[in-house]
Amino acid sequence: MKMYEINQLPKSEIELRLEDAIEELYNLRFQHAMHQLDNPLRLRELRREIARLKTVLREFELGIRKEIKQEEETKSKSKSKK
Repeated sequence: MKMYEINQLPKSEIELRLEDAIEELYNLRFQHAMHQLDNPLRLRELRREIARLKTVLREFELGIRKEIKQEEETKSKSKSKK
């Protein structure tokens, strides 16, 4: 998942995706230990995705990033269309 995709997600969705990614990483590490992993590159991709998600969540905590409300999002989309 790229940063521009993460930037469009609400905080709650980011938290859910982080939980899913951590669980998937756990399962892939287990498969890797058992020599059953088909794509070892997926481990690196998941670690980086987790880092990106954690970075965005930390930005929310520090106040660097504000959560976009639906109303503001629709207003910005309508302005960009004009």
